[in-house]
Amino acid sequence: MRSLLILLLICSCTHKVNIVNPPESLGRKHYEAKSNKVMAATQGDYTTKAALEMFEKGGNIIDAFVAASFAVSVERPQSTGLGGGGFLVFYHKVENKVLVFDFREVAPLKGHSKMYLNKKGEPQPMLSREGVLAVATPGLVAGLWEIHRKYGRLNWSETVAPSIKLAREGFPLYSHLKEALEYRKKLFFQDPEAREIFYLNNGEVPKAGTIIIQENLAKTLETISTKGRDGFYKGSVAKKILKTISEKNGIMTQKDLNSYKVIQRDPVVADYKGLKIYSMPPPSSGGVHVIQILKMLENYPLKSYGPQTTKSTHLIANAMQRAYLDRAKYLGDSDFVRVPTKELIDDKYLKSMSDEINSAKAISADDLKSLKLPYESDETTHFSLADADGNLVASTQTINGWFGANVIARGTGIILNNEMDDFSQKEGALNLFGAVGGNANLVEPQKRPLSSMSPTIILKNNEPYMALGSPSGTRIITCVAQTILNTVEFEMPLYESVAATRIHQQWKPDKLTVEAPFLSQKVEAELKSLGHNVERGKLGCSIQAIKRDKNTWIGVSDPRGEGHAAGL
Repeated sequence: MRSLLILLLICSCTHKVNIVNPPESLGRKHYEAKSNKVMAATQGDYTTKAALEMFEKGGNIIDAFVAASFAVSVERPQSTGLGGGGFLVFYHKVENKVLVFDFREVAPLKGHSKMYLNKKGEPQPMLSREGVLAVATPGLVAGLWEIHRKYGRLNWSETVAPSIKLAREGFPLYSHLKEALEYRKKLFFQDPEAREIFYLNNGEVPKAGTIIIQENLAKTLETISTKGRDGFYKGSVAKKILKTISEKNGIMTQKDLNSYKVIQRDPVVADYKGLKIYSMPPPSSGGVHVIQILKMLENYPLKSYGPQTTKSTHLIANAMQRAYLDRAKYLGDSDFVRVPTKELIDDKYLKSMSDEINSAKAISADDLKSLKLPYESDETTHFSLADADGNLVASTQTINGWFGANVIARGTGIILNNEMDDFSQKEGALNLFGAVGGNANLVEPQKRPLSSMSPTIILKNNEPYMALGSPSGTRIITCVAQTILNTVEFEMPLYESVAATRIHQQWKPDKLTVEAPFLSQKVEAELKSLGHNVERGKLGCSIQAIKRDKNTWIGVSDPRGEGHAAGL
């Protein structure tokens, strides 16, 4: 009788978790790997291979980071590239310190807060999304060069070599790139170099498996391999970039390229469930809000409620909503505006928000009000790396929307970003991802636009434990937070933590998006009865995560994508 009672108690606490299953053609082994030496979880086969190749050559984790960054620029041109920028969170084992590097794009010197408004002061959204006025000064190459100069071991040219080979020899057209080419065809086909590289003569997208060769990009990478940073920001490549921008009436100049600076910042840090969370500070809103969501939920017994139940989902959605209200009001580039980072993750402030999310019903976005602060801020790519010495890398990089501004700098193969859309055109205006803009994020010369990119590293007992991140615009924050909750709070294995059904609530638009394979019909119905505007949809996140289990690295590339986890 006693054993039956124990069994019943166990069963009452066990909840079936819906997860995404990998494609049968690849299987789970393609997306999950284990190794006691090095590990790479990236969004592409060739990117993972480039990272591992550096380790095989005797390079260190920063050599692997640089090689992966260049390779993914070739392999995922719809998401990232030399014409974009990004963030790096790096746990340096020897220094026992988490280092953060910001190589985000910046507004051109001629940029200003009213550059996208018409004569009536109304926003013109397409100006910041399509064409050369949408282009911010790229930071990727400068970031890779400076970080490698400080911490790399191999010769610079060795780290660029895999990407040159990939651009020249090509890779098979895969489904996500094909989808992006179809979706952006009307605009991207208008670019002469895009037509030559990505489309057939009749304007159609090639069939899956067609080899995509980017010869001009290979030549540009060769120049960067030889000349380093100057191979991009000066000389022939810079002249071609600026000529394309000038001919299309853009505002970027050589002064913008000359003045670009990589910034080393302090991470945002918080204690959570006995762990130390390190993530990106402003101009990313990601780190602040990942921490806010986790800390708001920390004192609730989510594990006893169970994953994907009505009670836990209601609380998680409310925490997301509260965090995104703060994002709209306070976050921007801390080099230009005061972002109250310390106050936003203050324990007393988060306790007030934590109390508020335990509501009987969903709170309407219009009824949700900012709380008083204590006195005193869809397309991307991410990869995570780990090595045998205990170093960790989490890096998120982007050109913003699919194919950025949909302009290739003629003769270079470089797809230019449309990162200016991450600025607010005016207070209250929406960007590409539906995020509400605030005054703190208005355009200013050399200012960095607000980002949701959330590369995150977690330490346990002062030892490396996890590295993770994701693409997908404003959804990055909630996807990263949920993966941590699944792993730490619900104690799910890493693969299930990544593959589990996700939700997203970003305050406005006021809806709770649930991604396939969705929640149970019962839970979704109960959430609607609580006032949540539940919609089924696609979030686009592709978590790339690494976790330490005793002496073994476990790597998982999200089965929603076409990535690859592998170790040595």
